[in-house]
Amino acid sequence: MHHEGAGVSAESGVPTFRGDGGLWRTWRAQDLASPSAFARDPSLVWEFYHYRRELMATKHPNPAHLAIAEAEQRLTAEGRRLVVITQNIDELHKKAGSKEVLELHGSLFRTECTKCQEIRPNTDSPICASLAGKGAPDPNAVNARIPESELPRCQKCSGLLRPNVVWFGEGLDNNVLQKAGDELDTCDLCLVVGTSSVVYPAAMFAPQVAARGVPVAEFNVETTPATLSFGFHFEGPCGSTLPAALAP
Repeated sequence: MHHEGAGVSAESGVPTFRGDGGLWRTWRAQDLASPSAFARDPSLVWEFYHYRRELMATKHPNPAHLAIAEAEQRLTAEGRRLVVITQNIDELHKKAGSKEVLELHGSLFRTECTKCQEIRPNTDSPICASLAGKGAPDPNAVNARIPESELPRCQKCSGLLRPNVVWFGEGLDNNVLQKAGDELDTCDLCLVVGTSSVVYPAAMFAPQVAARGVPVAEFNVETTPATLSFGFHFEGPCGSTLPAALAP
């Protein structure tokens, strides 16, 4: 059973735009990843997500993603389960071959209709003609100001599409949360990879697992383990520490 944070994808060079060493143009993710930003300027928000979608064509799973996928395959053959619970939206776990992935924050490669609510996979590049060549991260880039009628539209009802991701100020999908809770109630081992068990989202889960007496192991670059004194801590880049820990 696993969990993880931006750390796993950070080692694949996937930016988070949280302000620490990375903005998109002049914005942080939280300035654009919100219902109010989308209502105010859907073209700008779509440029941001178009850039992030296109960028993923150049990013690849790293040894940590691959080790998790291989461990799942091995355990499945033994009649056991390994489930990834992630807040990453880049689908690198799936690219690495993981089958059981619970995406707490949705995915860059699914759309959601703002009118009929239909959710569907979408890997089109570009996602619509008007976004071709747009979304440059350069602070001097000019906003494309694409008319709403030319932004991604629903195939079913022609409503305006949005990325199927959880934005700031939105709640997590109850169905996904329920599944994650079920896994954590029954798992016999919990690995916290690339993040710390005292920060969201792992903090929502790790304590309840530990309370059952189940081992919790953290893999991250922090020099001191989190205050969860009950766990195990492996310091260093996950791409180095995790493959060895998960080796047969």
